[in-house]
Amino acid sequence: MSEERFGEFVLVRRHGDGVGHVAELALDRPKAMNAVSTEMARSIARACAALGADRDVRVVVLTSTHERAFCVGADLKERNSFSDADLMRQRPVARGAYTGVLELPVPTIAAVHGFALGGGFELALSCDVIVADHTAVVGLPEVSVGVIPGGGGTQLLPRRVGAARAAELIFTARRVEAGEARELGLVDVLVEKGRDRDEALALGGRIAVNSPVGLRAAKRALRVGHGLDLRAGLEVEDAAWRATAFSGDRAEGVAAFHENRRPE
Repeated sequence: MSEERFGEFVLVRRHGDGVGHVAELALDRPKAMNAVSTEMARSIARACAALGADRDVRVVVLTSTHERAFCVGADLKERNSFSDADLMRQRPVARGAYTGVLELPVPTIAAVHGFALGGGFELALSCDVIVADHTAVVGLPEVSVGVIPGGGGTQLLPRRVGAARAAELIFTARRVEAGEARELGLVDVLVEKGRDRDEALALGGRIAVNSPVGLRAAKRALRVGHGLDLRAGLEVEDAAWRATAFSGDRAEGVAAFHENRRPE
């Protein structure tokens, strides 16, 4: 396993057979329960840009080094010192962190334990799959402090749970514990306490054995096609299929199947 730091608050670990097909992006600001400051937002964006450009990376797992929290959202202590002009200048930096995760071209998995609130939950929502342990508490409480979810929450949450359920959760600003979160579809996989990171990395490993060409194309089809009418969505799928059908990966996959061996 290799490690690389992006600034003070983001750590990237490479897992796998020496190539590092599974990359772990760890939020590492434990003294602030991973509250996202301006500096941390820049680091998340830089780490995502590097991982997205690395053709050896097939899966990214988003984790936390804090024992009791995944991420508690924006750094409100920092925000309290901002003028209106400061807040406007920070806005594109903050957005860069969330869109950095959202636009990763490979499958992404969030490993959530403890508090995942506001921007913290939005980072998880930006991933394709959310694995949570029984200590997880999630929510979008922004309206309780006079703003709205601004890291994608108003758009990502209804895509997961439907418009009415998302409205109820956002308008009430309520926190949802792990069991109910799983029932409502706020998280996808519920595991025992302390097992979220291990289970997310294990899932990442199961995904990473598959074709990197296929994984990127499948994610592109899923993301771009979502929300389109069926006919338009099928055209998106067809374009993604064409990107894989004539690749070396497809030829190797079919050959390996017929030869009863693992594809390379």
